[in-house]
Amino acid sequence: MKRLEIFYLIKNNINSAKIEQILDIGTTEEDSLESSNFFVKKFKNIKIKKSITDQSIDKSIFNNTLQKSITKNFSKSEITKFSSDLVISSATIEHVGNYRNQIKMIKNIMLLTKKFFFITTPSRKFPLDFHTKLPLIHLLPKQIHRLILKLLFLKEYSKEENLNLLDEYDIKEMIKKINNKKFEIKIMKIKLVGITSNLIIFGKLLKL
Repeated sequence: MKRLEIFYLIKNNINSAKIEQILDIGTTEEDSLESSNFFVKKFKNIKIKKSITDQSIDKSIFNNTLQKSITKNFSKSEITKFSSDLVISSATIEHVGNYRNQIKMIKNIMLLTKKFFFITTPSRKFPLDFHTKLPLIHLLPKQIHRLILKLLFLKEYSKEENLNLLDEYDIKEMIKKINNKKFEIKIMKIKLVGITSNLIIFGKLLKL
């Protein structure tokens, strides 16, 4: 993933001087790699950092952490406590399961957003799957793709709850189905060798 390019693209689309709180969705407990929790670290000027994740997180970087799946329902108190000016989720939506869960995740992110949100995900139409490092087979119908992964002893990735790749059409259909008029939504693209490798769902609350 071209994370630094994504970071500057997002930064150019928000007024970071007015962002006081950031919420990271899908925070990983593994923090030794440069890529781990990349975006929340890059926004160094934002003082209040929050996290919602289904992993056990114990890091001083966050002021508040909620261990909960983003596809679950949130109480009013949880929404009040974790709503933030900027909500980010990097390479998580392809790991929350079926289409219904992915829509629920986007709805919840909108619910928790005071100003801006962005969701990044690798494009299913890119020739290489960044998860399995295998070319082309993910372009096949999903049932066939999952069967091949099982045969290749990649059982975890063959399960929909662990990997459900999206393309631009899928995302547009989700946004259309959600139909939240409070947000201006843009789908941005990051290219690698001239082909879209990553997709970004960028949302801006209309009444700021």
